[in-house]
Amino acid sequence: MPNIYNHIDNNKRQTWLIMAGFVLVVSILGWFIGEFWGEGLGLPFVGYALIFSGITSFISYYNSAQIVLAISGAKEVKPEENKYLHNLVENLCIGSGIPKPKIYMIEDTAMNAFATGRDPQHAVICFTTGIVNSLEKLELEGVIAHELSHIQNYDIRLLSIVSILVGTVTLLADWFTRGAFYGGGRRRGREMGGILMLIGIIFIILSPIIATLIKLAVSRNREYLADSSGALLTRYPKGLADALVKISSDREILEAANGATAHMYIANPLKGRHENQVSFFGNLFETHPPVEDRIKRLLEM
Repeated sequence: MPNIYNHIDNNKRQTWLIMAGFVLVVSILGWFIGEFWGEGLGLPFVGYALIFSGITSFISYYNSAQIVLAISGAKEVKPEENKYLHNLVENLCIGSGIPKPKIYMIEDTAMNAFATGRDPQHAVICFTTGIVNSLEKLELEGVIAHELSHIQNYDIRLLSIVSILVGTVTLLADWFTRGAFYGGGRRRGREMGGILMLIGIIFIILSPIIATLIKLAVSRNREYLADSSGALLTRYPKGLADALVKISSDREILEAANGATAHMYIANPLKGRHENQVSFFGNLFETHPPVEDRIKRLLEM
C-alpha cells in the first residue's frame, strides 16, 4: 500500500523540520535575552536555555505518563476486568511487534482515547468508557491501532518533549518582559540600538504564540502519521475512518481533559467549547487536523 508509506515518510520529514524550527526559536530567544542584559552574554544564555529545556524534558520523560493519567482521573483495567478489550489490544500488539501496553479507563460517556508513556516498554493506552461501549469491533481495532502507532512511532515521547519546549519558551519570554519593564536591562537595551531592541521585543512577545503553534502543528502532524500507521497495521483503513465519523458526531465534552492534555487524544476532547470562534483562528489553534480530511485520507488508502 504505497500511499500509506508515502504519508508516513512525508510526516516524519515534516516533524524533523518542525523540531529544528523549535530549537531555533529557543536559541534566538536565549541569545537576545543574553545580549539585552549584557554584552557577550548571548551565547551563554543560548546554552542555559537549551540546558534548562533538557533538564525539564528529562524530568518529564520519567513522570509525564503518571501526571497525565492522574490529571485525567484514569484507572488501570486488569485483564479479568475487561477481557474483550485486552484481547483486542494484545492481538494488535502481536501484529505490530511491540509489548502490550497497560490499559487505563476514564469513566466518561464521551468517546475518546489517548496513548502516553516514554517508550513502547513503558506505554499506556487510555480509553473512555464511552468509546469502548459505542464502537463496533473493527472500529475499536482502528482506534487501538492508531494509539499503538503513536507508541511505535515514539510520538508519546516527542509530544512530551515538545510540550516542555513550549513551556521553556513561554518562561523565557516571561523572564525577559518582567526584567525589561521593571528596570534591569533598559540601559543595555538602548545600547543595542532602537531597531534591534524593537525587533527583539516583538519576537519575544510573539515567541510563546509561535511555540504554541509549533506544538499544535506537531500534534496535528502526528495524528496523520498515526492514522496512516494504524491503517497499515489493521489493513482496514475504513475501520478507523468509521470510528472517526462516530467520534466526530459525538458532541459531548470530555470533562477530564484540559488544554494541557487535549493534543494527546485521538480527537479534540474540548470540541464544542469554542464553536463560535472565527473559522480561521479556530483552525489555527486546533489541536487536531480536520476530521473530514483524516477520513478522506483514510478512505483513499
